[in-house]
Amino acid sequence: MLIPLLVSCGQYLDTSPDRKLVKRVEERLKPDEGLPLPAISQLPPQTVEQALPKFKEGRPKSATILPPPSATKPELPKAAPEASKQLSIAAVRSMALENNLDLKIAQADPKIAATAVSEEEAKFDDLIFAKAKYGKKNTPAQNLDVVSFTPVDPSSPLKNEIDKLTAVPQETEVLDMEAGIVIPLRTGAKVTLSSPFDGKRQFRGVASDQYQNALRFSISQPLLRDAGISNNVAGIRIARYEQQAVDVKTRLQAIRVLAMVERAYWSLYVAWGELDVRRQQYENASNNLSMVRKRVAEGLTASIEINRAEIGVAERLESLIIAETSLKTRQRQLKLLLNAPGLDLDSQTLLIPETSPTLLEFNLDREQLAQRALDGRLELLELELKLAADLTKIDYLSNQTLPMFMLDYNYAALGRDTSSYGGAFDQTLSGNYSDWSVGVRMEIPLSNELRRARLDRAVQERMQRLTTQQLRELSVRREIYDSLDQMSQNWQRILATRQNVVLAGLNYDAELKQFKEGLRTMTEVLETLTRLGEAQLREVRAIGDYQASMIDLAFATGTLLGHSRVDLGLSASAQ
Repeated sequence: MLIPLLVSCGQYLDTSPDRKLVKRVEERLKPDEGLPLPAISQLPPQTVEQALPKFKEGRPKSATILPPPSATKPELPKAAPEASKQLSIAAVRSMALENNLDLKIAQADPKIAATAVSEEEAKFDDLIFAKAKYGKKNTPAQNLDVVSFTPVDPSSPLKNEIDKLTAVPQETEVLDMEAGIVIPLRTGAKVTLSSPFDGKRQFRGVASDQYQNALRFSISQPLLRDAGISNNVAGIRIARYEQQAVDVKTRLQAIRVLAMVERAYWSLYVAWGELDVRRQQYENASNNLSMVRKRVAEGLTASIEINRAEIGVAERLESLIIAETSLKTRQRQLKLLLNAPGLDLDSQTLLIPETSPTLLEFNLDREQLAQRALDGRLELLELELKLAADLTKIDYLSNQTLPMFMLDYNYAALGRDTSSYGGAFDQTLSGNYSDWSVGVRMEIPLSNELRRARLDRAVQERMQRLTTQQLRELSVRREIYDSLDQMSQNWQRILATRQNVVLAGLNYDAELKQFKEGLRTMTEVLETLTRLGEAQLREVRAIGDYQASMIDLAFATGTLLGHSRVDLGLSASAQ
């Protein structure tokens, strides 16, 4: 007998959503976020140096890359140490998690969702009530009904006599009190336990005292509509599903913000690289101008070459100015996302990327990553939670289309005394007098269109969400494939631009040498210098795009890149 009782109690108190789904949410919201590309690569990753010889022979079918050589790392700014700040990707993530305003806004959502659960649970709070009323009446004589007497004693002279009753003047004091508790049950029933007292004292006319007491018990239990535990805790379960969906959405917002921060970080890396290339171009043009002036002074070169060299310096000065402005805007973009103390948007502090880009080629299984994305994408998990909430809502609304059929039962033990409340209470406990009733109530809407319309709408919303789920799964697979193709493309770009930089550098050195021998003009030298600079810019941009494509791939799987273990710490655990 004990085991079935415990099982019944467990079912009565259970308001949790689907346990398997809850477990999936808890596992997915664990702190560790990361897509370890080296660990899931089918072949050992290759560096640029390892892949370049194969690339020269022909385009490889697949490839992946690791950190770049020091030559591709941007030159440190010529600024005072206190005016610059070196940042690693891990430090940038940590600062964003701590200070980003979008995340601070999102962190309020789980707390708001938790209050919705508390509101639903409060529907089953017990209600204690008490009331008291004192009154005093001083009434004159009053005419009452005309009556016919039917005495118990057949020989009574009043037998069959007709007379009119008159109430004599009375002075009466009345005190009514009642206290009790209302207990709503999760079966839909409402139980009321109360104990009313009333006392009545008369001072004029016929003096008399009367004290009454009762112990009352009543219960109203629905048998069709609103009957059963599942229907009455549906609101709690739906609120819990929504709370978990908010937790998932908050985690998704954190991942989205971190992905934005990482893209801004590598965008800043590219800006530094572009500035470094533009500075080298300007310095080379300036050195060429100095060299030409010297050669003209020595009579080795025509003076027209000075004008040509000066035009080259002026053109590269413009490009350098544009690169400096681009660096400022990208610095400001990262500072906005970080929102860190001491890094105001208009501060002079220069942010310098410290982390080297990942220049490794990874051989990744496309279908495995697509399945990983379907299992890990938080948008799909959020949608699954909403579908579960829809199913609970449909079950509840289906019950609401039934007629209302209510069973009512009332019982009271009564007591009366002419001297005190205590005497009346003692008589109540004796159980000699009682009052009970049982009855049923029923309500059937003539058309029931309102409740049926609500049910139909809930069913259609669920069907719409199911279709949305299918579309989103297709979109996730497309994002994975697009990200993989972008990674492959950007890797090939790195190899191609690296090769181009080497060849353009050799060509520039050769042109400059021939200029010194009088075989080339400065215009031709500057053209090769420009091609060298453009090749270097394309390499820097290809490296930045490759980092961004890896971020996009991680985001497409619903995670972050595994630069470091990141504890988002944003989910409010489902209770």
